[in-house]
Amino acid sequence: MSRILFIAGEASGDAHASEVAKALKQQQPGLELVGIGGQKMKEAGVDIIFDAAEIAVVGLVEVIKHYPALKRAWNKAVDQLKNHRPDLLILVDYPGFNLRLAKVAKKMGIKVLYYISPQIWAWHQSRIKKIKQTVDHMAVIFPFEVSFYSKADIPVTYVGSPLAESVIPIGKAAARSLLFSAHSKPNDLSLLNGPVIGLLPGSRKSELSRLMPVLIETAKALKARYPHAQFLLPIASTLSSQDLHQYCHDLKEVQIIQNNSHAAIEACDVVICSSGTVTLEAAILSTPMVLIYKTAPFTFWLAKRLIKIKHIGLCNILAGKTIVPELIQHDANLDNILSHACQILEDQTYREQMLKDLAWVRAQLGAQKTGTEVAALALQLLGTP
Repeated sequence: MSRILFIAGEASGDAHASEVAKALKQQQPGLELVGIGGQKMKEAGVDIIFDAAEIAVVGLVEVIKHYPALKRAWNKAVDQLKNHRPDLLILVDYPGFNLRLAKVAKKMGIKVLYYISPQIWAWHQSRIKKIKQTVDHMAVIFPFEVSFYSKADIPVTYVGSPLAESVIPIGKAAARSLLFSAHSKPNDLSLLNGPVIGLLPGSRKSELSRLMPVLIETAKALKARYPHAQFLLPIASTLSSQDLHQYCHDLKEVQIIQNNSHAAIEACDVVICSSGTVTLEAAILSTPMVLIYKTAPFTFWLAKRLIKIKHIGLCNILAGKTIVPELIQHDANLDNILSHACQILEDQTYREQMLKDLAWVRAQLGAQKTGTEVAALALQLLGTP
């Protein structure tokens, strides 16, 4: 019986890896799947050896703060490679950790499939040398990534975006009925005579500490401007409601959403969100957004010198232009966020242009069943028909 080790270090990776695990189980029920991940991977049949929530960090300073947890996760992963040797290692995003682990696996002769490429097209392009030395096959989610690896003679397959498969719009009215059913009669959304605004601080606890204070401050200002406004705050799978309550206990209009983040995004007139996968989710769900991000001062200083592209939001990167506002570090303040959010809510021409641009982004994400595509690559590497 073949054994596959998955490594996914944060909520989005947990979700994407779970789809691959489901597809593998459907095609080869006898496969043994173990890994670092979260609840979604567990539900897909992966034996979780370490909770990804403990290592969902980004930035040099944050990594140093969470070093003990990262070290424990590293030891668990290396132990799996050495003492419970897998036939294949599937790495999902999370490059700082995963590229180091790929090197260990390669030395041991273990095949490596890397799913969701490090953003070498944005920064740290020297990583492509490490990838060539340690990874057997790259499964990439954006068409333009293929050329980066083909030029370096690294086996690569475009598998489409996992979001195109997993994010299914149900319509704004249906999403609102689903989320507000406890507060309104079926098909009667009269209570929602103000805007519905999403607050999405990210999936890491370090992001909560940096973004939630300004998000709540902004929500209070929006509530003063729109007295009937409602706020939705979806919880990432790597977080708990307890992680959030400390920030929003004094704003009763904030509804914390568990296990329904896509409906929450679609129900909103605008979302104020952290940079990351959520920008593409919002694009698929036709929800305008304001992107905000803050990190440790030193991490920001370093990133400014290393990043080679103009944008950090994936929807803007795909479009090659600013289609949604990006407020980074000190620019992510109350006045700026409020200004952009109100413009989206009040300027119909601006809103319609953003929706048109987001529709274009949505069309670039492909229509493949990505989990099945990656599972097929994994079985090829295993030599399984």
